[in-house]
Amino acid sequence: MERPLDLIPDVPDLRSTYGQTLVTMQQTPTITAFEQSPDRGAGLARDMRVRWALEEVGQPYDVRLLSFAEMKQSAHRALHPFGQIPTYEAGDLALFESGSIVFHIAERHAGLLPDDANARARAITWMFAALNTMEPPIFDLVLARVLDRDKAWFEQRLPVLEARIRETLGSLSNRLGDADWLDGAFSAGDLLMVTVLRWLKRTGMLDEYPNLAGYVARGEARPAFRRAFDAQLAVFNGGPAAG
Repeated sequence: MERPLDLIPDVPDLRSTYGQTLVTMQQTPTITAFEQSPDRGAGLARDMRVRWALEEVGQPYDVRLLSFAEMKQSAHRALHPFGQIPTYEAGDLALFESGSIVFHIAERHAGLLPDDANARARAITWMFAALNTMEPPIFDLVLARVLDRDKAWFEQRLPVLEARIRETLGSLSNRLGDADWLDGAFSAGDLLMVTVLRWLKRTGMLDEYPNLAGYVARGEARPAFRRAFDAQLAVFNGGPAAG
């Protein structure tokens, strides 16, 4: 039986282009997202990172929406042991954790990691920095504002949380300086860093570092970000889930 690629003339560029298109058609990934996101369409849930990465590389995707109850059921826990979102499925591959999924997308498609080996390693390092250094204290603050505001010790704890964040923001601001992106061209490191910093927009803390506020604004102005944002907002507004 002839395979689809056997029908294409032996022209390398044509066969390569068709082959990539065929793989995309056969393995359109499916990601999971909140059926009703607690951020009310603000694009802060972690599926936004995955949507943005897929939009940056031009990969179509499907979205399966889950209720909070469905996230804790065995069918979803088979994909995500901790019962969270997002997950990613393509062919026989299933992934969880947004950083891992973005890394997989960046490795599989051109556009989110540099070709140069050293620059690529630095971009990956910034991915780790976004999730391991910047995100934990920021998310601690977010959770405290939501869950602990009525506690007697909240007002005493808040300055401690904010001081931890300002320390990392100051270091990041100094490193970014006047540059547009963290290390040359936009990369997956910037994508993750921007999504982490966006959590601070409602606190006003980001405005204390004008170059970081501008950095986030540049990320949000990218066409791929806008497409991803609009897609998740459409879900909140009752529109279709597909990417």
